Amino acid sequence: MSQPDPLAVSCQWRQLNALGLLILSGILAFALYDQFVYHELPCPLCLLQRIAFTACMFGITLNIFYGPRPWHYGLLLLSAMLGAGIALRQVSLHVIPGTPGYGNPFFGWHFYTWAFICFTAILATVSLALLVPGHFTVSSAFIQFSAQAAWVKCTIVVCFAVICINMVSAFLECGLYACDSNPVHYKLLQNWFK
Repeated sequence: MSQPDPLAVSCQWRQLNALGLLILSGILAFALYDQFVYHELPCPLCLLQRIAFTACMFGITLNIFYGPRPWHYGLLLLSAMLGAGIALRQVSLHVIPGTPGYGNPFFGWHFYTWAFICFTAILATVSLALLVPGHFTVSSAFIQFSAQAAWVKCTIVVCFAVICINMVSAFLECGLYACDSNPVHYKLLQNWFK
């Protein structure tokens, strides 16, 4: 029985990670779409969830460039646990009957509920990936951006753009101060548009 080509196995894992990065970029892009189109600014807990998604994306990006490593998955697991805890905290704030939810629901649930589901899915997916035997014994070297597949390059560029837009919008919303618990305007722009 022939052994699988280590380079091909490493490439498959990197492409699976790129698919995960594309999904997480889509989640943050949809949150930005809701923010800009429906003018629903993210609350402080929402911003913390976005940071946790960004940390997950960083762990996945490390896997794409350097191949699967235990500490990359550790970063993913810690980020997803942090995000799930923050999302669950926000769910618990709005679970009391008569307490209005924050923002408009999407398919019947608010974004923080969907965030909790997504973080839980990340935890389950990474845990399953860690169960694959020989996952970290595959020889994998650093692959430069220019040597990545075209769709992986596009995914990385989209990821970077979504993260940068989130950072700029969070800065415009909060500035160097504490964010409002129920934001209705961008603090740094409110004086320009009076």
